[in-house]
Amino acid sequence: MHRDRIKILNDVENKSGKYVLYWMQAAQRTEFNHALEYAVRFSNSHKQPIVVTFCLVDQYPMANVAQYRFMLEGLAEVKKALEYQNILFQIVHGTPKRVIPKVAEDASLVVVDRDYQRMQRQWRSEVATSLDCSLHQVETNVIVPIETASPKEEYTAGTLRPKIHRILEDYLVPLRNQRIKYPSEGISFDGIDLNDIETVLQKIKARKGGTQQIPLKGGTSQAKKHLKKFISQDLNVFADLRNDPAKDRLSNMSPYLHFGQISPLQIALEIQRTVSPGTESFLEELIVRRELSMNFVFYNQNYDNFESLPNWAKETLELHSFDNREYSYSYAELEQGRTHDPYWNAAQREMTTRGKMHGYMRMYWGKKILEWSDSPHEAYYTCVRLNDTYELDGRDPNGYAGVAWCFGKHDRAWSERQIFGKVRYMNDNGLRRKFDIERYVERVSNSG
Repeated sequence: MHRDRIKILNDVENKSGKYVLYWMQAAQRTEFNHALEYAVRFSNSHKQPIVVTFCLVDQYPMANVAQYRFMLEGLAEVKKALEYQNILFQIVHGTPKRVIPKVAEDASLVVVDRDYQRMQRQWRSEVATSLDCSLHQVETNVIVPIETASPKEEYTAGTLRPKIHRILEDYLVPLRNQRIKYPSEGISFDGIDLNDIETVLQKIKARKGGTQQIPLKGGTSQAKKHLKKFISQDLNVFADLRNDPAKDRLSNMSPYLHFGQISPLQIALEIQRTVSPGTESFLEELIVRRELSMNFVFYNQNYDNFESLPNWAKETLELHSFDNREYSYSYAELEQGRTHDPYWNAAQREMTTRGKMHGYMRMYWGKKILEWSDSPHEAYYTCVRLNDTYELDGRDPNGYAGVAWCFGKHDRAWSERQIFGKVRYMNDNGLRRKFDIERYVERVSNSG
């Protein structure tokens, strides 16, 4: 395991305890999980069992019932997989600051997976200062560790790509797993029963709204099923058709990556083994583009608001903020998909009923919100709020980078025009020219 995946978060000596605690949060899986493997190796070398704890935080900002259900479906699989390995797994209702120090009272070491956003980083900092044992963070949800890839915020994919490609081969290697030698016998904690997920959902405070039942099901087994189907049926045409919303030849990996139910490393190795014209294009999206979004969120503290944009984009949008708008819609009208544009309405409907919008339509969707809002600041807020509320992968670096792109981030200046200034423009004529966009509208209507 590469040493740069590991970071010690507090200056506390490892103590003699009864078990190793893996605080699972961002990497909700048992396969290709460097944090779990790190805990297993420590467990074996110190002859102690492992306890795995997940903190179920309700009232998570913007999160809705469908997102919680998807996550819990995945955690139910985690529980079965860990029990098969004789590892105790518990889900505890509460914030990490309240839960982890209590569970770690008899732990010799706490291991946690790494996340990059504001709240998740705060959780780890709070827990680090509350423990009387060492907290080791292991980076497992990216292929190349963020700070290894670049020590700063990158301007575009073009500036990050060579930095990643230079060292990528070193990190595209399978994770070697040790067999657990010391089962979690004689250790017990009170946790949430996942045998009835619907009962759990009734007890937690989750946002209502949108479709409560969505087609995609959570879990590593589901992720691998979608990946297998994508490789056999869609990878060959991915390079040519990935941007065509009428064809819908995408992998559906983003929700599973968001919840850490599948590793990007596992996906990349599977794709690499496949001789296909779509391999290079897919790996560009999975590695360079996705890890550019992680770079953005990690190095830019304003990643979820207008201030994250480059100066040229902020200046040009503010200069045109008082331009006349032919159409203007309230948040409620946008949320309900009640605009004059049938293509935009279909994209919004796809998101609220399926929990996932086609990637190309996400770009069009964000551009139109900018065009129809009273100010670019309001538009940015609306995009983030809708995305985080209804996308299964809401509150994800990919989503924040995607919204920011609609406003000029990771892009260049274009010819100046009304409302957009020098930010790239998109319109419905482009959709009609490039795609059978009516077929997309029909597909969304028939699916919901």
